[in-house]
Amino acid sequence: MTASELNIIAPAFLASLLVLSTHVPLGTVVLRRGIIFIDLAIAQVAGLGVIAADAMGWEAEGWMVQFSAISAALIAAFILHQTDKRFPEIQEALIGVAFVLAATIGILLLAGNPHGGEHLKELLVGQVLWVNDEQLIFAGIVTALILVAWYWIRDHLQGFGFYGIFAFAVTVSVQLVGIYMVFACLIIPALATRRIHRRGVRMVSGFAVGIAGCLIGLILTLRADLPAGAVMVMCMAAVALIFASTIKRL
Repeated sequence: MTASELNIIAPAFLASLLVLSTHVPLGTVVLRRGIIFIDLAIAQVAGLGVIAADAMGWEAEGWMVQFSAISAALIAAFILHQTDKRFPEIQEALIGVAFVLAATIGILLLAGNPHGGEHLKELLVGQVLWVNDEQLIFAGIVTALILVAWYWIRDHLQGFGFYGIFAFAVTVSVQLVGIYMVFACLIIPALATRRIHRRGVRMVSGFAVGIAGCLIGLILTLRADLPAGAVMVMCMAAVALIFASTIKRL
């Protein structure tokens, strides 16, 4: 690998590590609670906040965009928390409806934008190869705060506490790697390690699956000149399948 390739991969890999650091532990909880698509829904709503900020002419890297995205995600988290209390038997269906509504509203907002298709693609598959230092610093600070809160009070997180932390984690992640990668980082490692009952071993194994998938995906992206987000999702799924098959045999 050349120095120029390493300079491209290193920030993208760091961004992937930041996403995995919050989504691997959150993924085990989501899988256990059976609210699989909450990540997609809140990620889509956070993306809608970014689209709305762009429609209002706010600077793409400005703090108002961050405010718009996290506000939209927190509102969605609060609504889903309320529906979880009142209608737990149909919560997964309501999460799906939230995702569809956010996606369609975003398409409508982008309808008059000549670059709407490109913006939508960026939200879905991300631009992880082009993350900058400012994005990484901001994401690193927020991720550190999320992890401190998660590991200190995770056993006491009930109701909106869980949904609120989830909203912050997803909002930061979706702007780094896109909606598809956010969902993959949440669910794929959790699925691959579901047969492991020891919490510590499961966490380490989940991180290993995610890290291997991201790193292989980034290398293949440079070699094949394909969209990084899509390739990384495919590679993570392949690594997870191999890992899960090996665990089953053991």
